[in-house]
Amino acid sequence: MYQAERLDLIARAVRDAGRVSVRELAAQFDITTETVRRDLQVLEESGALRRVHGGAIAANRASLVERGVGERLAHRGAEKRRIAECAVRALPARFTGSVLLDAGTTTGALTGPLLERVGGGRTTIVTNAVSHAAALAGRDGIDLSILGGRVRSVTGAAVGIDTVRQIDALRPDVAFVGANALSAEFGLSTPDAEEAAVKRAMVASARRVIAVVDSSKLGDESLTRFALLSEIDVLVTDARPETDLAAALAADDVEVWVA
Repeated sequence: MYQAERLDLIARAVRDAGRVSVRELAAQFDITTETVRRDLQVLEESGALRRVHGGAIAANRASLVERGVGERLAHRGAEKRRIAECAVRALPARFTGSVLLDAGTTTGALTGPLLERVGGGRTTIVTNAVSHAAALAGRDGIDLSILGGRVRSVTGAAVGIDTVRQIDALRPDVAFVGANALSAEFGLSTPDAEEAAVKRAMVASARRVIAVVDSSKLGDESLTRFALLSEIDVLVTDARPETDLAAALAADDVEVWVA
C-alpha cells in the first residue's frame, strides 16, 4: 500500500472513531510503530489530527476545543434527552428538596424531565445557566435562583469568583453536572478554567453528584480537570464505558446508568 493511501485511511479512521492507537494502526497496516508515528506526524502537520500519548485524536477533540451552545444543541440531541430522562430518576417523584443545575446542553435537557418529576411537590433549583433559568422561570413547583457572575458567550454560563463564592455557601441535595471530557486517568474536565472552577465548587458543595456525560466524551481529556472519578456518585451516559474506564469507575464506587 502506498503511503498516501495509508494516510487517507488513517485520517478516516480518526474521524470515524475519534481516537486511534499506534499499536492498533501498526497491526492493521502490518507496519512498524515507527512508521505509524511518522505517518501521524505528517497528518498532524496537515491539521488532520492531533497526536497524543500512544496514538492520535481527531483535531476537533483537542483539549481547548469548545463548541458554542448552538452547535452543541444540534449534536447528539436524542442521546442527551435519553440521558436526562434517566438522570432525573435520581430524584424521587414529587421531590421536595434542592437541586444545583450546571450549565450545558446535556444538563439543559434535564429541565423538561425535572418539571415533570417535581409535579405536586416544591423544589428549589439553583443554576448558573441563563437558558436553564429561562426554561424554569415561573413554573409551578419550582423555586428558582440564578447564580450571578460574568456570562460566557460560548456557553451561556455564569462564571467567576462571585459565582464560586455563591456556590460555596450552598449545600444542595443533588447536583447535576456536565463535562466536556471524562477519562479513567484524568477524571472530569473542561476547556475553560473559570467554568472548571464553577463545576469544581458544585461538586464540592452537593450531597450527591450526578454527572451527565454523553458517550462521545468518554475516554477524552480536556484542558482543566474539575473532579476526580471518586468525587462523583453516579455517571449517566448513553453507552457502556470501555473496559479501562468501566474498571476505574467501579474501583471508585461510581454507579453507571446507561440510558
